[in-house]
Amino acid sequence: MDFRPDAARMKRELAELVAINSENPPGGEGKVALWVRDVLVPLGFEVKLIEYDPGRFNVEASLVNGEGPVFAFNTHMDTVPAGDGWTSDAFTLSEREGKLFGRGSCDCKGPLAAMIEAVRMLVAQKQAWSGTLMAVFTGDEEVASAGARHYAASRPKIDVVVVGEPTGNACFSAHKGSFRPVVRIAGKAAHSGSPHLGDNAVFRAGQLMPLLAAFHENELAKRSHALVGNPSLTVTRIKGGHADNVIPAECEMLLDRRLIPGETDASAEAEIRELLEQAEESLGIRAAIVGYHATTGGATETGIGAPIVQASLEACRAAGVKEPGPFGFQGACDLVHFIEAGAEGVVIGAGDIRVAHRPDEFVPVDEFIGSAVIYADIARRILKPRP
Repeated sequence: MDFRPDAARMKRELAELVAINSENPPGGEGKVALWVRDVLVPLGFEVKLIEYDPGRFNVEASLVNGEGPVFAFNTHMDTVPAGDGWTSDAFTLSEREGKLFGRGSCDCKGPLAAMIEAVRMLVAQKQAWSGTLMAVFTGDEEVASAGARHYAASRPKIDVVVVGEPTGNACFSAHKGSFRPVVRIAGKAAHSGSPHLGDNAVFRAGQLMPLLAAFHENELAKRSHALVGNPSLTVTRIKGGHADNVIPAECEMLLDRRLIPGETDASAEAEIRELLEQAEESLGIRAAIVGYHATTGGATETGIGAPIVQASLEACRAAGVKEPGPFGFQGACDLVHFIEAGAEGVVIGAGDIRVAHRPDEFVPVDEFIGSAVIYADIARRILKPRP
């Protein structure tokens, strides 16, 4: 099957997508969803716009082309806020030195545009394959994956999925997860002129921090996963006290616990609770988990022997990717939710995650165009060939 993407069309459509402001927060995926619908309906897809929160949407597009596997492309329609520091307009795609600049150019409107082009190539050769081709584009990945969580809860019938995220077009078959509990440390208020009459919760938090660091170094750093490496535990936010002249009665800290495949929110929470109990026994620190911050989700992996992993590696090699993988994604993404719904999948896309959330985000033109070829080739290898 000969796959030849239309590079000019891909650039034009990426420019249209970048121009749609879908910064999250607050999230403006609705206009992106309408754009996707208007592109895919003429190609013969049945398209559903799924409102999972007021004004927040997923897109599910399906094309049934005979019996065979259900293959889905997925990426997210939201972006992080543009922020300051850009040398060109964040919402106007610009090309210089072989790179396409704009918010979302690699995370993740570049993968979305490439998947749309791959869909076109597959539709043009419907006589060569049999099965169901889907495009499932979700909202809110950048904050809490509310879109993917909602979609996965419906238990969609998807056999395999390719998730678009910037990986340099290499195959990533595993990713880390994250769990963020809020820990409150209790103290006793008193006049700051008589601190001995109180119990300073900020000082108590200071006593707790070395215990958290030791747990990271002595326990978590010794665990390892072949593709994603080590889990971790750190403090990313802290607040305490309410007046200049009052000993703080409480202090809160946000813990960021990165999970590796095999770990869960529940297993991580159990370890943290045990650590807090030990802190009370040894140092009299009174601390408890009192809440949680939203995350993209847990860790997951698809085994290297799975057909989708092998097909992806073959497609990456055929496209000239020097190091096709499989690798492990250090961050989290929506793959875990599709796997929890029963699919197997990988993460592949053009661009470098290290530039994704920065000013002057960009995707290399050659990788962007090449990713459409890779996407279509993977689908060809998974969907049932017609005699």
